[in-house]
Amino acid sequence: MSKKRIGILTSGGDCPGLNAVIRGVVKTSGQLGYECVGFLKGYEGLYDPVRYITLTPKNTTGILNQGGTILGSTNKGRFAATSGVSDRVQLDPELIEGVKTTINQLGIEGLVCVGGDGSLAVAQQFHEHGIPVVGVPKTIDNDLSATAFTFGFDSAVECATHALDRLHTTAASHERIMVLEVMGRHAGWIALSAGIGGGGDVILIPEISWTFENVCHKILDRESQGKRFTLVVVAEGAELPEGGLVGQDQQGAQAKLGGIGQIVAAEIERRLHRETRTSVLGHLQRGGAPTTFDRVLATQYGAHAVRLVVEGRWGEMVCYHPPEIQSVPIVEAVNKLRQVDPHGSAVQAARSLGISFGDRSADESPFGVRIESPEVATADDVELDAEFTLDLAEAAAEEALS
Repeated sequence: MSKKRIGILTSGGDCPGLNAVIRGVVKTSGQLGYECVGFLKGYEGLYDPVRYITLTPKNTTGILNQGGTILGSTNKGRFAATSGVSDRVQLDPELIEGVKTTINQLGIEGLVCVGGDGSLAVAQQFHEHGIPVVGVPKTIDNDLSATAFTFGFDSAVECATHALDRLHTTAASHERIMVLEVMGRHAGWIALSAGIGGGGDVILIPEISWTFENVCHKILDRESQGKRFTLVVVAEGAELPEGGLVGQDQQGAQAKLGGIGQIVAAEIERRLHRETRTSVLGHLQRGGAPTTFDRVLATQYGAHAVRLVVEGRWGEMVCYHPPEIQSVPIVEAVNKLRQVDPHGSAVQAARSLGISFGDRSADESPFGVRIESPEVATADDVELDAEFTLDLAEAAAEEALS
């Protein structure tokens, strides 16, 4: 009798932690008596031509701390299921039937699809056509709903934070304004987290409208306090004050974003006549070894993805609801973006530190919205509860004896 098989593929942009997921799937599959098959170049390896390798604990040894993916990946090609934030594209029925044939011929009991919003949209279409799939969320932007964290995000934030650490010293030495452009197409989680962790002074994100006047006001306010340098962090997906994103349109695909950092720097320099420099991290945020947090999260995702296969919970995606790894229907994850709350605690904390989001002058109160706290029981409440409980017990005892 042939051995049961689990398939896995990595799709979309690469990020640190992909190999940790692969390793988690392979080791867990082996423990449960499954053979593991890895499809090459994402979904493209599923059909015409079919390309795969057998994955074993031996040939996946040492990949836990490696960046990238040993299976390869692509965010282009025949299996693109999105062309924008909400523009879903139906896959060619011939592709779907071809994938079904591959899965059946190879005896794949379940296919683990590792990817972001677009890649999981493909997995959802597979599920709707009866292909046994489970999902693993992957995106450095951390913008998938239904999960608190996606692996790769923490590594990207660490990269951006280290860049700010380095820019801080050179900015202070030369009394310059430094603009750091980071990734974040629809959500500003990387910019927000790195900006707070790296000592940024201005953070520009897609979720908060901003103006050059307010950015310049913050810079001048710092100078009035004797601080002759400023660090500006801008997400690639932040819209310009007059509206619109900076990037290049691509036919049949999402626009290739990038360049807003240079525009911000040039306008600051034009208005304030201050020396301004730009750094664009770009794909540096995708490369390198994953952080410990991402290794642990990705490994758990891999192990629990196998659990979903074993339990036959098709069309579900593993997710992280601290402190537990749980699962949700894939469709719930791909239909809504997880964005920064402009009035949330992280933004308010940043404002309280003096960080500007370019939407108000530097002298306004940071706490624009009250954060409600859960009610905490007082000593009197506890005493009343105890008395009430005692009364109930006495009443029950009397009734039992009567």
